[in-house]
Amino acid sequence: MNNSGGFTTLRPLSLLRQLSNCSDSTCLQALSNSVSWSIYLEQGKITYATHSVEPFDRLERHLRRLSHQIPLLTSEVRVQLRLMFEPDSHSQSIKHDNNSRSHPPEYQAISWLVSQRHLHSTQAALLVQELVKEVIESFLLIKKGTYELTESLNRMPKNCRLDTEKILEHCQARLENWQAFVPQISSPYQRPYLLINSKIQEKDLPTLQPYLNNWMKGFSLCHLAVIWNQDEIQVARNLYPYIVNGAIILHEPDPPFDKLPKIFEVRCLQRPTPTLFPKLITELVGTKEKLTITINHYPDISEGNIAPVQRLLQIAAPPKANFQKPTISNNINAASQRVTTATVAAEKVHKIVSVDDSRTILKAISYFLENENFSVVTINDPVKAALSIIRHKPDLILLDLNMVGIDGYELCRIIRNNLIFKKTPIIFVTGNKGIVDKVKAKLVGASGYLTKPFTRTELLKIVFMHLT
Repeated sequence: MNNSGGFTTLRPLSLLRQLSNCSDSTCLQALSNSVSWSIYLEQGKITYATHSVEPFDRLERHLRRLSHQIPLLTSEVRVQLRLMFEPDSHSQSIKHDNNSRSHPPEYQAISWLVSQRHLHSTQAALLVQELVKEVIESFLLIKKGTYELTESLNRMPKNCRLDTEKILEHCQARLENWQAFVPQISSPYQRPYLLINSKIQEKDLPTLQPYLNNWMKGFSLCHLAVIWNQDEIQVARNLYPYIVNGAIILHEPDPPFDKLPKIFEVRCLQRPTPTLFPKLITELVGTKEKLTITINHYPDISEGNIAPVQRLLQIAAPPKANFQKPTISNNINAASQRVTTATVAAEKVHKIVSVDDSRTILKAISYFLENENFSVVTINDPVKAALSIIRHKPDLILLDLNMVGIDGYELCRIIRNNLIFKKTPIIFVTGNKGIVDKVKAKLVGASGYLTKPFTRTELLKIVFMHLT
């Protein structure tokens, strides 16, 4: 087999199937539209897969799903994980460019969770499997790009070996289901908004569940699926009728998610087996056991339920949203052209206080968040900030680190000394992200970092981590 080439002559599906028949260990590295994929294989089995678009956001979403069954996987642990292992954007790009010589940082994070006993090895295997499926699903959508086969990381700790053909069957089935929503939905990273429209009568809209009104404000379908504890396809299926009749409009994915291939780009995938969710056989590395699971959501994998790993772990189906199907109008084209700024005035369930002596930063934060229906209080006098924070009692605090009169460390310490704010997320907004800064931030009780300059996506990511 050639060690490099382009997808114009060799399709991703064919390439992976060829590699599944090889006995060597290798790393398939692919590049398309400035996104890089890395797929690690050992004797034809997949041991891990990742791509360069927000790998820690991907890990966070799957850890959030696991946290429902694993009490030890707390929000504090997940935040600590990101502070320890998530690189900044510059170093992250370097790591992906030199993937053959370094461990993917999110994989290092998973290994740390196991070593610290926040995850059992069986749980880590399930986590890796879910991450691999999401990455391979996007990989199969590539039409053009380049690839290279490099030597795999022999020192890379292995959690499991995944049956490549079963992974491909699962991903093909998922893509077939996604295609049922094309062209209205072309990416799981599109962002739904409720609209006000005179042509849509109130009787055409059911009484939507409160969480729908509260959270359909800039989060993607992928992120909403985690917030609502549903599968992404189930979320799309529930919202699709309202998208068609114009009650909900989808915005395109925010950068960098817009670089990922769109669902409508897939055309020639071989039709999978009739089973919508085929079983995967996951070989646990270091044992002779195989873990058989179904593929909807994580099972109940608390420590007490891990021992009999040979049995079928039945995964509870996600709760179905109580949506009524509205009357679908034929005015689809008109619906897609309706203005996107007229959103339903949903209840502002979360209050965020931003403290910064820069009015420019405060305006940017206020614009990014109030546009998504969060309640934002801005404070540009750091000396008076503590009293103002006590008065407003926010759900999250964004705190500039370098301010005139009082620095962010001292202000954070003052806020944490108040019992009301013992568990309130406090995020430092700063250009500093060195080891010393992280240690000092942890000592005064900070929950995380938002590095300047930041985008709307990065700001919403902080909100997703700490408030949803």
